[in-house]
Amino acid sequence: MAADPGDVEKLKATNNCVDCDLSGAVLRRAYLSDANLTGANLTNANLEWANLRDANLTGANLTNAFLYAADLTNADLTNANLTNAKLTYANLSGANLSGANLSDANQEWAKLRYANLTGANLTNAFLYAADLTNADLTNANLTNAKLAGAKLAGASLSGANLCKTKILGYDGNRDCP
Repeated sequence: MAADPGDVEKLKATNNCVDCDLSGAVLRRAYLSDANLTGANLTNANLEWANLRDANLTGANLTNAFLYAADLTNADLTNANLTNAKLTYANLSGANLSGANLSDANQEWAKLRYANLTGANLTNAFLYAADLTNADLTNANLTNAKLAGAKLAGASLSGANLCKTKILGYDGNRDCP
């Protein structure tokens, strides 16, 4: 997969690329604050250290995207697909991830303070030492998620599926059907 060169130029020139093909694009350290990437295809994109503060990524496909240490503070990722995304050290504080698919995503040491993860799919997600302070995980699917060392103070887990979830001192097997 290769990004459409015209779409990459459009994004760089206008900070607006709705439904664009940016698959495999190298956007390391890109300044994309307030960008509109609604419905964009960012599969396999390299967004390492990118600034995506307040960006609109609603419905974007970020499958296998590399977002190491990316700043996604207050970004809108409603219904985005982040399957197998690499979000190690990423800052998603205040981000809206409601309905997002984060299955198999690596969010080790990620900041998700006050993030909205309502109804998100976090099946098999790796959240070692992630900061989920005051995050809303209402009705989220955390089946087999690894949360060892995660900060969960003030987090809402109402209605969340915690089957086989690994949290220090918690037996996730009791929530399995």
